[in-house]
Amino acid sequence: MAINLDNIFKPKTDLLLLREKKAEIISSNIANADTPGYKAVSVDFSAALKQAQQVQSVKMLATHEAHISPDNNMNNNIKYQIPEQPDTGDGNTVDVAKERNDFLQNSLEYQFTLRNIDGMIKGISKALKGGSS
Repeated sequence: MAINLDNIFKPKTDLLLLREKKAEIISSNIANADTPGYKAVSVDFSAALKQAQQVQSVKMLATHEAHISPDNNMNNNIKYQIPEQPDTGDGNTVDVAKERNDFLQNSLEYQFTLRNIDGMIKGISKALKGGSS
């Protein structure tokens, strides 16, 4: 019986790519915390993941590597944040404490996904070896 590794690992790798992009967005917010007029952005992660899964189910043909960008799944779901803190007077909407917490949470979820993939690989490896280690 043939095993299609793409079907097994694609959802997890999509998840890792989305978490990586989310980390970049949060990092950008933190880096611009002192930039006057900077508007913090966030991503609707569940919508981006759902969109990535839908794209995965529809095979697209690209004749050039620039025609279909993997970042499109995330870019469509990036929105300005609604400020939860009072205006600082410079128009900046970054809440550094919130961004740091979001970054930590995203990092933990990224690590969890990596461990999950590692477990899947070990399970497949064990099955291929006949269950003996």
